[in-house]
Amino acid sequence: MTDTEFGPAVRRWRDRVTPEAAGLPAGGHRRAAGLRREELALLAGISVDYITRLEQGRSTGPSAQVVEALARALRLDATEREHLFTLAGLAPPARGVVSAHITPGVQRLLDRLSDTPVAVHDAAWNLITGNPLWAALFGDPAALHGHERNIVWRHFAGFNSRVIQTPEQERVFGAATAADLRAATARYPADSRVTDLIKELLARSETFARIWEAGAITPHDSTSKLVQHPQVGDIHLDCDVLTVPGSDLRIVAYTAEPGSEAADRLALLSVVGQQSFTG
Repeated sequence: MTDTEFGPAVRRWRDRVTPEAAGLPAGGHRRAAGLRREELALLAGISVDYITRLEQGRSTGPSAQVVEALARALRLDATEREHLFTLAGLAPPARGVVSAHITPGVQRLLDRLSDTPVAVHDAAWNLITGNPLWAALFGDPAALHGHERNIVWRHFAGFNSRVIQTPEQERVFGAATAADLRAATARYPADSRVTDLIKELLARSETFARIWEAGAITPHDSTSKLVQHPQVGDIHLDCDVLTVPGSDLRIVAYTAEPGSEAADRLALLSVVGQQSFTG
């Protein structure tokens, strides 16, 4: 059914979304109220050429990652998202597994927090998306693949991070994220991706194995983070984690005390960092 219907469906939904609804400036004369292909490409992290070929039926068989990105950028609800997967010839993400679907309400929240670095992770701490200021602060998330997009993996596998932690902060963070994975296995027992991640962490990290064997349930508390940015220097930020009921999405927001040096450095990133300081 589907390859011939996928492109027209994307086009119809693109026409439905206004730039303002997507957090973009309307700017200049527009022939239609909806998103331009260039704007959809920006929101989805997909090339304009590829979107053009999909809409015109010259490319078929998009990957699940592409369909997920388009569904998010087009502000599709859960039923529409499932339909887009079906049109792509893919099985919709199974119910009872960790979801990467960002609801339109959460997306609108991200759009309105343009002056705050914000990222969204799934219940297993895989990065789904970060807003432009988050990317300016931590680097372009498009460069991360596979387990590199998982915070727990990066922490226990020793990946370089711009966040500098004391040994006590590392201990608390590791215990809290390991507890989150334990909760994810209980809530989503059918999701083999979570169990596979845990098996690989147990084999790779003695520290993770020790925490996992202890079985402690450690909640997340609001905390402060020191971010060492290669261009603007050290930034001391408050970090809060909000969980979306029903989907277990984790919204991570970084804020600075008004009038502080950290606020000034965030403002600098907001003005020029999104063009010059990513990566």
